[in-house]
Formats: sequence, structure tokens, C-alpha cells
Amino acid sequence: MTRAGLGWIGIVRLGLVQSAIGAIVMLATSLLNRVMVVEYALPAALPAGLVAWHYAVQLARPLWGHGSDAGRRRTPWVIGGMVVLAGGAMLAVAAIGIMPRSAALGVALSVLGFTLIGAGVGAAGTSLLAVLATRVAPERRAAAAAITWIMMVAGIAVSAGVAGKLVDPFSFARLQSVVDGIAGAAVVIATLAIWGVEGVGQAAAGVPRQPPAPLRPALAALWADRRARGFTGFVFMSMLAYAMQDLILEPFTGLRFGMTPSQSTQISGIQHGGVLLGMILAGVGGGAFDTRRGGGLQRWIVGGCFGSALALGGLALAARVGPGWPILANIFALGFANGVFAVAAIGAMMALAGADGDSQAGLRMGVWGAAQAIAFGLGGLTGAVAVDAGRALIGSLPETFMLVFGAEAVLFLLAAALAIDVPRRVGAIGREVAI
Repeated sequence: MTRAGLGWIGIVRLGLVQSAIGAIVMLATSLLNRVMVVEYALPAALPAGLVAWHYAVQLARPLWGHGSDAGRRRTPWVIGGMVVLAGGAMLAVAAIGIMPRSAALGVALSVLGFTLIGAGVGAAGTSLLAVLATRVAPERRAAAAAITWIMMVAGIAVSAGVAGKLVDPFSFARLQSVVDGIAGAAVVIATLAIWGVEGVGQAAAGVPRQPPAPLRPALAALWADRRARGFTGFVFMSMLAYAMQDLILEPFTGLRFGMTPSQSTQISGIQHGGVLLGMILAGVGGGAFDTRRGGGLQRWIVGGCFGSALALGGLALAARVGPGWPILANIFALGFANGVFAVAAIGAMMALAGADGDSQAGLRMGVWGAAQAIAFGLGGLTGAVAVDAGRALIGSLPETFMLVFGAEAVLFLLAAALAIDVPRRVGAIGREVAI
């Protein structure tokens, strides 16, 4: 088994891959969403359904992770996934142009495009995380998680800014060329960034890792591990709570605090500023705890979940109090706590994925990635439906948002309890592994 420590330059290079993935995903989930609804006047349910479908496709992440475990290297899976992801984005744009002439064909091609997007994200993202899990030294995992995720956010921001400027004034030809250019550039950047990074130790010598068991027995063995099973529950619960506020926070500030569309849009920037600060703090602070001594990252996870629950409790009170509540500070605090728990959770995920050797890292990352995809797909929909249902049944806007934000806070508390309960044990590599 290889336990080579990846240097900071190597970690940043892997972060560039994450940036490239985020850049293409932004095109599919944000830019194309807006174009379908605004420029082409298509039903909002169509892009929403396509985004949900791309999450559903990612339920196959364990299959792709297991496939990367079986090979000598994971780099081809990352590059191949990027090519599939970029091709899916290009096809999804082409489908929009076909819709005015043939709605059925356009929708069919859109579904195929988002299928490729989901498959590409799953294959590239799962294998990339497996590389991080097996190549980053324990004391650098929290910092590596922070670096890669901050770079992903940066990739999304840069891609959004560039695409927004280049696509104006809007035309379909301009949209196609912008998406094709950004997607192609992302593939090139990702390929150059990961090339040679994995080639350390056994991989460089061409020595295959220990062959994994077949998929079904491997999944059964993983699920029999209480530590891995408990962490899967934590990932699902925390990401469900994390995603529930995505579609309701801006409408909440408009409906309850009378913010204009421009002011409500700025909410996202304030929240993401908090997320970045929380990620930086957890990355620096979490790195001060060597996971071999146990418990370091677990404290940051639990603290971030509790902080998120408190911030959501504040939003529940804000729904009751209304104007006069420090809503901007509250939203910044929510983002900050979310950033802390997210980076610590990713660092712990890396530790657990690589704890029993290279032969299972991809499968474990795939299982947790699938749990995250399900939670993200359900979270936004659940939050929006809960608000609509609450307004219809209760008839009170403040009480509806109080109940929804309160429910999210409870989910974060449950996630914290699951994180605390994930047991520590002596791993196969002969040392204690703890989150």
C-alpha cells in the first residue's frame, strides 16, 4: 500500500481539477437554467428536472469508484470523466437550439446531455477525491480539503463571470461558442493539472494496487463496517440540511424583509463569503490536529453542525421578528458555519476512504458521493415544497419559514449526533483512525 505524501503544489494542482469540474457544472446548472427559462421561455420545471436528473445519475458513483480501484491508476478516470462532462455540456447547449424546431428531439438530447454531465461529474469527482484520500498526508487533509473546495468555488465564480460577459449580447451561436470554449479549456486545464501528480510510489513503478473484491461483495463489506455506515448517514443528513435552504433563502429575504431582487441576489455573495472564511479557518485549524491522535476533525465537524443549527435557529426567529433582525449577519454566520463543517467533513471523508488502503478508496468515495448527490437532489426540492405546503396549510408566512428553518436546524443537530457516534477503531494499517 502506498502512503506517499502529496506536496502543496500537487494539492493545488488537484484543486485546479476541482475548479475545472466546477466551471463546467456551473454552465449546466446555472447559465443553461437561466437561458432556458428567460431567453427561450421554457417551463422552469424543465431545467429543474434536468438538474435533478444529473444528480440521480450520480447514484452510480460507487460503480465508477470501484472501477478506479481496480486499475493501476485513477488519472484516466479523472480525464475521461472530464471529457464526458464537457461533451455533456456541449450537447445540452446544442439541444436548446433544436427545441424551437423539434421540442421532443430537443428534450431527448437535453436528457442525454445531462446524463453525460452527471456521469462525468461522478467519474471525475469520485476518482479525484480518491487520489486526494490516498496521496495526502493525514496532517494535511483538512488544508487540502479547504484548498480544493475554495478553488472549486473560484472556478465557478470565474466561469460565471467570463460566460456572463462573453454571452452578451445574447445569441444562440454565441452561447454555443462560449460553452464549448469554456468546457474545452476546462478539459485541457484538468488534464495538465493532474498529469503526473498520481505517479508516486507504486503507481509510478507500474505496480497495481491490491485488486478489489467484486462490486456487490465489496459494497456488502463496506456497509457491514459500522464506521463507514455511520459516516454515510452523516453525509446524507448534513448535506440534506445544507441544501434545503438553497432555493428558499432569497425568496425569504424578499417576502419577509422586503428586499428588492438586487438586494436578495447579494445575499448569495454574503453567504458564500462566510462559507469561504469558514473553509479557510477549518483548513488551517483542522490541519493542527493530526488524525492519528484522533478526534481533531470530528470536533470541527460537530462544531460546524452546531453552528449551522444555531444560525438556522436565528433565521427561524428572523421569520417571526421580521424587519429589525440582523438578517445579513445571520446569513453570513450560516455560511461561515457551513464552511467549517463542510471542509472538516471532506477531510474526514478522505481519512476514512484511505484508512484501509488504496483498493477501497474509490468505492468509499463513490458511496459517500452518491449519498451527497441524493441529499442535494432532495434538499432543494424539499425546502421549496415545504414552504409551499406550509403556506397552503398554515396560511402564515412567518410561521411557515419558522417551521422550515427549524426543521433544517434539527437535521444539522441529528447530523452532529451521527458524527459523534461514528466510532473510532484500529484500522487495517495498524493505527487508530478517527474523524
